[in-house]
Amino acid sequence: MTTPPSLVEGGCLCGAVRYRVHGAPLSSSVCHCRACRLAAGASPVGWIAVARSGYELLAGHPARFRSSPRVWRSFCPRCGTALGYQHDDDPGVIEVTTATLDHPEAFPPTREIWLDHRVAWTPVNAALPHYPRGSDDSLPET
Repeated sequence: MTTPPSLVEGGCLCGAVRYRVHGAPLSSSVCHCRACRLAAGASPVGWIAVARSGYELLAGHPARFRSSPRVWRSFCPRCGTALGYQHDDDPGVIEVTTATLDHPEAFPPTREIWLDHRVAWTPVNAALPHYPRGSDDSLPET
């Protein structure tokens, strides 16, 4: 497997919001949770987590929505593309939707999370660790 680039850009469908990420990702996940599915209109949703200090907006200003008591999600106010996820308990980290990266293929997932919420017809990658919920609070399924 190749090492992902340490500098990558991405943005929304219409181009109104563009961002740059400096530094290696902290994680790369595929999430099956209901909130991610509804926010993105897709199942499942890929995310890379990066240090907030390495994230910069290049163009536009994403709109934000509090999707649960401690979570902010961001999206393009013009075209609606789901862009980011921030948890109040971890303000030094931002997650960006992998599909909005200019080169998403450089960031393959290393785990699948929230399998308890998986839509039955959604396939899983047997080569990845699977977590019934978030990977920080549960052991992988065997």
